[in-house]
Amino acid sequence: MEEILKRIAQTRKQRGYTLENMAIELDIADSTYRKIENNEVRLTLERFLQIAKILNISVNELLGEKSHREYHQHNNDEGTFIGHQEFENFNQENKEITQKLINSLEANIKDLHEEILFLRNQLSVL
Repeated sequence: MEEILKRIAQTRKQRGYTLENMAIELDIADSTYRKIENNEVRLTLERFLQIAKILNISVNELLGEKSHREYHQHNNDEGTFIGHQEFENFNQENKEITQKLINSLEANIKDLHEEILFLRNQLSVL
């Protein structure tokens, strides 16, 4: 997770975004975003996807996934055409990262469920 957070911070800086810019885009407090990048607050899958969109970077790149391009040349009577395809390298490390993101999301769901139950109990007391 720390590697992902480092890539997020690095990409943010490359794009010229400040911590405050990111917080505004995510509609959260500056301190909350700072805690996300410092791994003091759990990065949810939903927030991770939002960050990737704001930074205009693929999720795979933030996960450290290297894409490989394969170039093709096609010759015919009309001329030469060159194109490429990108292939994603889904190796074991990224499967582990994906599983960690899933576990994080499931933990977040559990926390929210417990909070809902607590709030319902509070309402029934009133």
